[in-house]
Amino acid sequence: MITAAAWYEIQLVFDSSKIGTDAGLDMSIQEYIRELAEADYGKNDQQWFPSWIRRFRSTSQKEARENERLVVSQELVIQFCRQLLKSGTPAWQRLQAVRAVIAYRNLILKTSQPCLEEIRKTLNRLSKHENEGEAITDLLAARDVVGAIDENEPTILQQMRREIRLQGKKLETERAYTGWIKRFINFCKSVHLEKFSEPEIRNFLSQLAVQHNVAHSTQNQAKSALLFLYQDVLGRELEFLDVSPTSKPVKLPVVLSRQEIGRLLPQFSGVRQLMFQLMYGAGLRHSECRRLRIKDICFDQGHLVVRDGKGSKDRIGILPESSRPLLSQQIERARTNHQNDLKQGHGRVYLPHALSKKYPHANQQPGWQWVFFSHKISKDPRSGDCGRHHVSEHFFGSFFARAVKKIGIVKNASPHSLRHSFATHLLENGSDIRTVQELLGHKDVRTTMIYLHVMNKPGLAVKSPVDTLSE
Repeated sequence: MITAAAWYEIQLVFDSSKIGTDAGLDMSIQEYIRELAEADYGKNDQQWFPSWIRRFRSTSQKEARENERLVVSQELVIQFCRQLLKSGTPAWQRLQAVRAVIAYRNLILKTSQPCLEEIRKTLNRLSKHENEGEAITDLLAARDVVGAIDENEPTILQQMRREIRLQGKKLETERAYTGWIKRFINFCKSVHLEKFSEPEIRNFLSQLAVQHNVAHSTQNQAKSALLFLYQDVLGRELEFLDVSPTSKPVKLPVVLSRQEIGRLLPQFSGVRQLMFQLMYGAGLRHSECRRLRIKDICFDQGHLVVRDGKGSKDRIGILPESSRPLLSQQIERARTNHQNDLKQGHGRVYLPHALSKKYPHANQQPGWQWVFFSHKISKDPRSGDCGRHHVSEHFFGSFFARAVKKIGIVKNASPHSLRHSFATHLLENGSDIRTVQELLGHKDVRTTMIYLHVMNKPGLAVKSPVDTLSE
């Protein structure tokens, strides 16, 4: 059975094949094809854009003559998109069609008007959610989730924040990305970043590696921020970036031994002890532990659910047996605290991806409340609403650093070392590496394999030569 997407691929091929026959009289299309090639558009764009322009003409300007240049307006483009939607064309193809019209406007009409960026951005978001299998009916209604943005910031940063929030990215991602854009602005000595392109991006990323000697992951984060700016915010398709890679080698993770874990755990009590048990016992990241909600704990099945983890992925984690009593008590405290908040006019928590608009009362439900709730009411940095958030990074992190120093551990350990220790100790116990990969939520098993280099191998029959001198 041919799917809708495959059918439209076939139809596009049929349309494109007509370009070489009856399109010979259409000078506008021929000029468009030449301009696409000279402007260094990708092979896919050069192949499919002419087909979309022919379709645009047949849909919105049937009376236009063969050699007459097309009229491009917001109304006509919206009408074109609606016709494609009615015929079952998926969002990613509608996005390609609009990009074809934008290219026609730029290359043939030689103008930047009308502005079609809002249509392109909306289709871009729709296509991403469509690929994830999510049904989203109206992303434009999600403008309410943008919240407060400082109007004194450069316009490019305001646009960046708005797009990040519309796509439902985390606050940490927003802070990291905007931080890199600020550094790129200083590098270019201009806030008008739309004037710059691949050469400046290459030079900036290469400078990070050569002069600042940053780690490979840091350079990748900067690259991701710039790609997001140019492709998602400014609507530019960047070519291949030949960047000088960082020469910093990948370092082995800091892993605490079982004896060190045994000495460290008694230093913690109450809520912090429970967080310690979950990070070491379930392999949670520090942020994942802090963001646990009541509904994500399943005592009956003996697991917990990590929602929207790294890479916006969900996964199932182990619920340690030893943590059940403390966890039950903490959840009961969270429920009681939530009831008190409701009586005082609070009790609303942050919901991701504009769910508060779709389900207006969900943020008051007990299941959505944080397991590790903060002891004070605070203001949401995006929306400005007052409510009770989860505990801060310093609540556990600062205490962990003091505890490590107190018992005399000289390793450069952090809360994330508990996750490293979880993976290493599982492998030492004989767990399958694929199982560990799934529990950690790693996309590639090669990421998990790094723990093979730091695990203790008691069965390894290798003796140091210095130990054989006495023999």
